[in-house]
Formats: sequence, C-alpha cells, structure tokens
Amino acid sequence: MHGDTDIAFENQPFHGIGHEITYAGALSFLRRAYSKDVHSPELIVSGVPFDLAVSNRPGTRFGPRSIREASTNLAWTGGPWPWGFDPFENILASDFGDCVLDQGKPDKIPQQIEEHARLLLSGGAKMLTMGGDHFVTYPILKAIHERHGPVSLVHFDAHSDTWEEPEERIDHGTMFYHAARQGLVNPQKSVQIGLRTCNDKTHGFNIMDADYVHKNGVQKVIENTLEIVGDNPAYLTFDIDCLDPSYAPGTGTPVCGGLSTWQAQTIIRGLVPINFISMDLVEVAPAYDVGDITSLAGASIMLDFICLLSQQKR
Repeated sequence: MHGDTDIAFENQPFHGIGHEITYAGALSFLRRAYSKDVHSPELIVSGVPFDLAVSNRPGTRFGPRSIREASTNLAWTGGPWPWGFDPFENILASDFGDCVLDQGKPDKIPQQIEEHARLLLSGGAKMLTMGGDHFVTYPILKAIHERHGPVSLVHFDAHSDTWEEPEERIDHGTMFYHAARQGLVNPQKSVQIGLRTCNDKTHGFNIMDADYVHKNGVQKVIENTLEIVGDNPAYLTFDIDCLDPSYAPGTGTPVCGGLSTWQAQTIIRGLVPINFISMDLVEVAPAYDVGDITSLAGASIMLDFICLLSQQKR
C-alpha cells in the first residue's frame, strides 16, 4: 500500500500502475519510483535532454520534463485501454532521472549519452528513453550493439535520417546512415514507417511511407513489419514528428500529412511478437504546443510499449 502522494520517492520499483492526485506529486514517468538501481528493474526509464543536433527549431531538451508531467494523466488505477490489464503487475520499472550532460563541451555529449546507456543496460534491464532530439538514438545504439549485435530498427518518423555526409557530425538527420554503415543496425531487417520527405537512397532500409500507411491500412503495416523483422532483436525509435502536426505540433521539424496518434498506437500494439530490446521516443519540443497534446501523445505511445512488453510476459 503506497501513500496518497509522491509515490515516486519509493526506494524500490513497485508493482501496479498506482494512483495519486493527477495534478500533484513528484513528476516521475507514470509515477514510477525514482531509483539509481540498475539491477532490480526490468525496465528503466530515463531522459536525455539534448537538442544541439537539430536542423530547425530547438526545444527538445524540455521533452523529458514535459512527457513526465503529461504521463500523470495516464497513471490511473486499472488497465490502460485497450490492453485491459495493469502492465506494472508483472514488469518492474523505475525512473532513473535524466542523463547528465555538459553543454559547455558539446563534442563530449555523444560519449556521455553512450556511457549513460551502457550503465542502464549493465544490469540486464531494457531502456525506455525520452529525448531530446533524434541524434540521441545513435550513441544509445552503440551501447545496445555491445550487448546484442546488429539489431532491427523499427523507426517511426517523418524523415529518413539517413542523409549521407562525408564525415561524421552531430546531426539528427544523418545518424542512421552511420548506424547502418557501422553495422549497429541491420537495414534489411529494419523498417521505416511514416516517412514523408524525399531521399533518393534507402541504404537498404524497408520503407513504408505515410502514403503507404494511409492507403494500405495499419494491419498491412503490422504484417509487413512482423515479416521483415522476424525473430531478430529489435530497437523501437519513435520520432514524434511521425505524427501529423495536428496531433503533435510540439516538435522541431513538423511535416504535414503524417500519421494519426491512433494509427501509430495501433501499429505498435500489433507488434507484440517482436523481440524488442529497448525503445526511445524523441523530438518532443513542448514550447511549440498548446495543451501538451504532443507530450501526451508521446507518453501514451511509451505506455503502449510498456504494455507490449508486459503482454509478452503474460
């Protein structure tokens, strides 16, 4: 039995989604216990408040804080719809807090993120990361690769993030080009969903752009994704600008014609058979939003991923 408020200050991860006053209390993600223990939890949530790699509007450094706040609206007693069960009854999750970054030494930040990911993975837990801009996925994938080898990337985005460059830069539009070249991911067993910008080179990735999703429906996308990924270990990365700006205006590089929140959530809910290693959700920039609907969409998609992991254990 937990107290009526500030249950995030529990010393250890606790079972059950819990409940406290929605508009009060410590703002951990989904009211999980704050903990620096990397050995007890099965899933560790953390934030990477970094936005120095953006090519348009900054502000995603405030994403983790805003997503945590929006998530309090989802931490109700009982099971999230439409799953119908409490995911935290059989999966222990904690909130580690945020990755410590030295903004005065931006060239050191990629290594700091990689070391943060390596620490969180060291106890065998899976990671659920809140960005930050999309570049943060790149150093995380380096740490993932040390434990799992080349993984399948299940990538939701408006942009391919595979633009070529002659030398490696800290840029949120090129990191999957480097990840593929370095063998961090297996493009042939990876999918990119919701794209709506032109890039002449696929670099081997399987693409189902926004038009494909709209014209063929979410069930076809689910079936294709399951077939492509197969039993390969997979990493889910969700750029919130995959959603149409009408559903997620709070992002740095919005592109019209995107997926609805329902489409994205339904696709993720259909991917239970996939062996997901970890996930991140990135590019939430709350300053460009009204009513926190972008942060709420991000928190909801993250909750669906947690339910997916819990369903795999049921």
